[in-house]
Amino acid sequence: MRRTLTALACLAALPVFAQMPSAWSEPVAPHVIYGNTYQVGTKGLSAILVTSPQGHILIDGTLVKNAPLIEANIRKLGFRLDDVKLILNTHAHHDHAGAIAQLAKDTGATVRATAASANMMRLGGKDPEDPQYSPGEDGYPKVDAKGDIVDGSVVTLGPLKLTAHVTPGHTHGGTAWTWDACEGQACKHIAFVDSLYAFTSDGYRYSDHPAFVAEFRKTFDRVASLPCDILVTPHPEQGEGKTCKSYAEAGRKRLDEKLGEEKR
Repeated sequence: MRRTLTALACLAALPVFAQMPSAWSEPVAPHVIYGNTYQVGTKGLSAILVTSPQGHILIDGTLVKNAPLIEANIRKLGFRLDDVKLILNTHAHHDHAGAIAQLAKDTGATVRATAASANMMRLGGKDPEDPQYSPGEDGYPKVDAKGDIVDGSVVTLGPLKLTAHVTPGHTHGGTAWTWDACEGQACKHIAFVDSLYAFTSDGYRYSDHPAFVAEFRKTFDRVASLPCDILVTPHPEQGEGKTCKSYAEAGRKRLDEKLGEEKR
């Protein structure tokens, strides 16, 4: 979600959004999600750190001005910035990719994404194909991202193995990530699932893009079937109390509502 008006729409349609964008740069203490997986983001925005002795993977960067907050949270957990070797992304809107350029510079990490998300990051978020594209908006610092992630890609770093599940709909390049995290002998499937909600700029109609709508519907089925003991979402409130299946159904309902609105 890139616009204040869009966020207001979110609040009206989805009560899980408890914070306004003005709160999204408030610091939140980092904490363990499970095992080697940590939340290092800010209020209302997720940035997920997956750690190993051979290096760490960061997923999402939140807002441009939040880079120092994310870096401080990584350090508070006792980890070194230069041990972050890879940065991944759920989708390339400014509230999830805005700080990636600075984080990549400060850590030296390689940024990897789907081709569509990498293109959007190279454009600083200003992609005319994006359902929420608005020509007059400011973008974010351009990111030199590798666009090599496809559905089923397994990103490895030491013992870490994160699997990509391409989930177009909210954006063209949306991606869910799954991996296993363990505490002793007890392991759980973590699913960091992209935003699934259909919101647009004033000039975009999903109903004008039937092939994209068909892909969006496949996304809901894909998410519902993910290995998902613990659901994590780009805005933490989105996933509270939900499973991957119920999260997918909420997204499906919103798309149907949006298509209904476009008929009126």
